[in-house]
Amino acid sequence: MEQRITIITLGVSDLKKSRAFYEEKFGWIPLPASSDDIIFFQLNSIQLALFPAHALAEDAQVAGAGSGFKKFSMAYNVRSEKEVDELVSELQSRGVHVLKSPQKVFWGGYSAYVEDVDHNLWEIAFNPYLVPE
Repeated sequence: MEQRITIITLGVSDLKKSRAFYEEKFGWIPLPASSDDIIFFQLNSIQLALFPAHALAEDAQVAGAGSGFKKFSMAYNVRSEKEVDELVSELQSRGVHVLKSPQKVFWGGYSAYVEDVDHNLWEIAFNPYLVPE
């Protein structure tokens, strides 16, 4: 099996609210394949999909109940510590909740955490071993 991820789908509580969050706060533009039922954003070589949580659970044939820490995060890597500071500051000025302010971290990088309207975690990071082009 090849190592790949093509789409990350987030089950969201309110599709319109989540779409507005990513459009207004992150400045992302939905792909034309988006509809009233699912939203797609192109993120470099993968896509992020927003799909109603109850519909995602139904599609996967699993129970939709549950809350709390989701046990994963998504990372948005930038080219420098300064870019982390600037991006986190910009997101905070747009009303994004900052969970962890930018700081040096144990693995040698520099990062912060923000969350979306469904409390999905986004790490904003400078990783000296993984600098984007």
